[in-house]
Amino acid sequence: MKGIKLAPMLALPALAMALLACSPANNNSATTNDTVQPIQAVSGAEARFDIYQPVIMDVDLSHLSAQQLQLVGTLIEASEIMDDLFWQQTFSGDKTTFLARITEPHARRFAEINYGPWDRLNNEAPFLQGFDEKPLGANFYPADMTREEFQQFDSADKTSLYTLLRRNSEGELYTVSYSEAYQAELTRAANLLREAANLTESEAFADYLRLRADAFLTDQYRASDYAWMDVRDNLIDVIIGPIETYEDRLFGYKAGFESYVLLKDLEWSERLAVYAETLPSLQRGLPVEDIYKAEEPGSDAQLNAYDVLYYAGHSNAGSKTIAVNLPNDEEVQLAKGTRRSQLKNAMRAKFDGILIPIADQLIVPEQRQHITFDAFFANTMFHEVAHGLGIKNTINGKGTVREALLEYASPIEEGKADILGLYMVTQLLEEGILEEGELEDYYVTFLAGIFRSVRFGASSAHGMANMIRFNYFEQAGAFVRNSNGQYAVDMANMRQAMNDLSGLILRLQGDGDYQGVATLFAEMGHVSDTLALDLERLSQAEIPVDVHFEQGKQVLGISN
Repeated sequence: MKGIKLAPMLALPALAMALLACSPANNNSATTNDTVQPIQAVSGAEARFDIYQPVIMDVDLSHLSAQQLQLVGTLIEASEIMDDLFWQQTFSGDKTTFLARITEPHARRFAEINYGPWDRLNNEAPFLQGFDEKPLGANFYPADMTREEFQQFDSADKTSLYTLLRRNSEGELYTVSYSEAYQAELTRAANLLREAANLTESEAFADYLRLRADAFLTDQYRASDYAWMDVRDNLIDVIIGPIETYEDRLFGYKAGFESYVLLKDLEWSERLAVYAETLPSLQRGLPVEDIYKAEEPGSDAQLNAYDVLYYAGHSNAGSKTIAVNLPNDEEVQLAKGTRRSQLKNAMRAKFDGILIPIADQLIVPEQRQHITFDAFFANTMFHEVAHGLGIKNTINGKGTVREALLEYASPIEEGKADILGLYMVTQLLEEGILEEGELEDYYVTFLAGIFRSVRFGASSAHGMANMIRFNYFEQAGAFVRNSNGQYAVDMANMRQAMNDLSGLILRLQGDGDYQGVATLFAEMGHVSDTLALDLERLSQAEIPVDVHFEQGKQVLGISN
């Protein structure tokens, strides 16, 4: 594998200026009659236009056959449709016209990365003039819809992952399914998946692709989730469809379209397989009362390493995912477990270009030797594995944890996965199952990772989870800050804080304690003045916040 190369920032050629207006955007723009004026950046926003380090996604595909290359190309074409659909879900204006009105190339590129005029790593603040705050419900709901109006709306499918809410001519709410709202696009995507099914040599993968194509047209995704969990013999993979609910910050109900085209790293996947087998015993040992760990995690879970070939839609918006734990369907998780996909080339890009420079600034010199890629990979991997631990259904009849905690469900789940991932590392290292490195490697790298992720901002589920963990650890003395603004891990306090926070989060989830979670976020989901100054040092050192991939069939050398 050639790996990932860092590239200079690319200045895209200016798009032709459109004379047509953006469609009036009831949830995007403060001005609805501006038809010809170019869109300018908000004063001071230019300072953030270079926070993403460009990375060329030129994975070596020379070992693939012509038919396999055609399969990859077809999956990328289907992914491009997911990208367009996510634009429609997050931004109510016309994408092409909107981008064409941004005359400054760096501002336009920033808008492309953020899928709209809001800075995803700056609490969704608008960085272009003429735009209000981003609606909490993105474009899944009418922007003027209140929570109370939603609660009073009598509809059987209003909370479905796969419906939009709209208003009729009389202003009344109604629902429309994804398969109806996006019928033309999803029909094209379904046809491409069926073409891909005819190109793969894996019968199980072909079955998944055909069932996923059917799901696009019916909004019934469970059968394809089950089928995906049965796929084990494929070198090329795709995660595609409406999946994560992070974009819906109003209720966390609606799934955003996305896609990952993946190439399995067979050697690394074989090394990781043993860890998935430890889930049942780790579940039994969680530091919480038995009632909160009574569910048995699926024993058929998979743990694999991949190189990413293409990101699209939600997975490509703002910060880039480096590991995935799916499917989200609680029934499938309990029956089959989940597949934890470690995106190795993306991890390496972030470790080399971001985490190491952060450690050089904020970790005490005597602990910097404990910042290792193996520890970063393992902490990330066990974060995803830890999604399978804990509890999926509340213990008191409030339904699933996701239903009970609403908009807090995603960020508290990310917080659980982070802290239980560290718990897993601790247990497996001491049992001799995890053999690489020493415990201090994982704890110090974990602390450096908090500084990396907390820069994603309060609007991100991962960012909110990181802020809570940082503040909880600080109060527990898990680390100390010296007079130079450098941090050192206290191993004993870190371990105790890890166990205490694990128990707290598991109880909040199991109880479906919406108010308790809201209080936790209100008290600890913020950046202190001291931390803000330390993070500003990273900006002054010109350390990028995240990466952005230059990708596509041309970059990969695929001609079809």
